[in-house]
Amino acid sequence: MYQILARFYDALVKDDEATKDWVDFIEDHASFHSVLEYACGSGEITLALARKGYDVKAGDLSSEMIEMAKKKKDAHLVDFSVHDMTEPLDVKADCVLCLCDSMNYLIDEKDFKQVLHNAYMNLNEGGTFIFDVHSLDRLKEFEDEFYEEGMIDGCGYEWSIESHEDCIYQNFVFFDQEAHPSYEQHIQRVYDPDVITQWCEEAGFKVSVYTDFKKQGIHEGEKYLYVCERKSL
Repeated sequence: MYQILARFYDALVKDDEATKDWVDFIEDHASFHSVLEYACGSGEITLALARKGYDVKAGDLSSEMIEMAKKKKDAHLVDFSVHDMTEPLDVKADCVLCLCDSMNYLIDEKDFKQVLHNAYMNLNEGGTFIFDVHSLDRLKEFEDEFYEEGMIDGCGYEWSIESHEDCIYQNFVFFDQEAHPSYEQHIQRVYDPDVITQWCEEAGFKVSVYTDFKKQGIHEGEKYLYVCERKSL
């Protein structure tokens, strides 16, 4: 995944207002100096935090996405690396992040629980793990296929999103200037929020949940945000 999409990712989904919402939410719900980010993607939120003076380390499974992040202004402020978030890291931080529905790429429950464990181990005592997931409403939203097409960076593209059972399927087709297609599919699993809360508590966290940044608890909306505090020993 993101082998092809990485080149077009920011042009398709970059949202400066959403980046600000994320930074505000993180600062409102965690006290920290050091940050470790899993699945940092193209690094928009990562760099926004680094520019504010935080000590930031960030990784992503996609080497292509990391290369895109490293090309951005102020990239030298972040320690970027290629990293699979299901693999343990020998790093400690005050705040661990996994944002923009990256946890939904963990199709296997064991991987989801492993990332929770990794985050717990990567946190300093009293530190905070913040992540988000798709709401259950997104499954209903995409029962009817979303479809978009257009031109981006001189290339044509088609983008469709459709849900089936507990998964969301995103299909991308990009056409070069000779109209040769390249395909990429992304599959995300949508979990019951109460089950996620249970897993977080079993991993050792004290958990608070928000819907779409502003509403505490589970409500109708697009995303659930989990604020998971590592309990002091």
